[in-house]
Amino acid sequence: MIMESRTAVATMTLDGEEVSFTPGETVYEVAERHQKDIPTLCYDPRLEPFGGCRLCVVELEGARAPVASCTTKAAEGMVIRTRTDAIDAHRTTLLEMVASENRQLDVDPLSGFASQELTTLLDRYDARTGRFAGRQSGVSRDDDDNPFILRDYDLCISCFRCVRVCAEQQGDYAISIRNRGFDTQITTEFGGLLKESACVFCGQCVQTCPTGALGDRKALKRADLPGKIEKTRTICPYCGVGCSVDVLTKEDKLVGVLPAMDGPANLGALCIKGQFAFDFVQHPERLATPFVRGDNGQLREATWEEALDRAAKGFLKAVDDHGRHSVYGVASGRAPHEAAYMMQRFIRAGFGTNQIDNCSRA
Repeated sequence: MIMESRTAVATMTLDGEEVSFTPGETVYEVAERHQKDIPTLCYDPRLEPFGGCRLCVVELEGARAPVASCTTKAAEGMVIRTRTDAIDAHRTTLLEMVASENRQLDVDPLSGFASQELTTLLDRYDARTGRFAGRQSGVSRDDDDNPFILRDYDLCISCFRCVRVCAEQQGDYAISIRNRGFDTQITTEFGGLLKESACVFCGQCVQTCPTGALGDRKALKRADLPGKIEKTRTICPYCGVGCSVDVLTKEDKLVGVLPAMDGPANLGALCIKGQFAFDFVQHPERLATPFVRGDNGQLREATWEEALDRAAKGFLKAVDDHGRHSVYGVASGRAPHEAAYMMQRFIRAGFGTNQIDNCSRA
């Protein structure tokens, strides 16, 4: 007998509409799938639900108080309302309180992928009232001189997304939480610098931060360049994994790199090279023309035709003098895939050997 496998489906009422869901889904996941706009500051779909910011609360019929939709499992027969006057007032008050602790409410988009989340919600709920202005929490680490990650904890709202992504996605556990309540602080072991910790500078903490408390220091150095920020989807050139990235440009200048959260190979993750090592593109010492060695032994500029002819003669001489196994190819990890393909064809088909490698295995 053939048994047919079926996924159980249940129903609930969401803003007056009966919707289906799969047991195990949270109310937030069901609502998001049905295009309900529920705000949140501590939620990242790659992380375990945390329920810290309480912005995602919804009304559950029969419950004594609103419930956090990101941690509440959907159940058969639930009646949920995602927007009411009381819920909107609750969200506005929470945002006003969050904003009251931050030195700066508007940060440059170059800070990171999620850096505009708080700013966007403050504007949506008209929460820039200042009525709770008072003492600010968080102590920034201006002494951390690493070239990649800005640690401006005056803007931290204790959503702990940075700590959680470092642990749950990267597996490094390089950053943690110190103290409690108003004195809560994001820190490393023994309160040291990032370069003295287990941090590998992947940048995941930067890209999940919703306030710019953690920022892309290299990109922010280019914030004053003229022009509008444009995004272009491409593939990281450094290895064969094929991580998807969004290259950020202003006019003709590369200003930063964002990991593609929907990239099939990386899902928002990058290594230190993919995230921060883009300076070679516009480096002032990058060669713009071929060089060949003259009769005096010194390098001089040449045309492509002269350089290619010189290279071809050199290869042929090596094969004639020492045989085909005297030629070995090493491809650059910065070259596009088409160039890598031609490189291996050049060695395998041109010389009949498999002596081809690349720098990406490092």
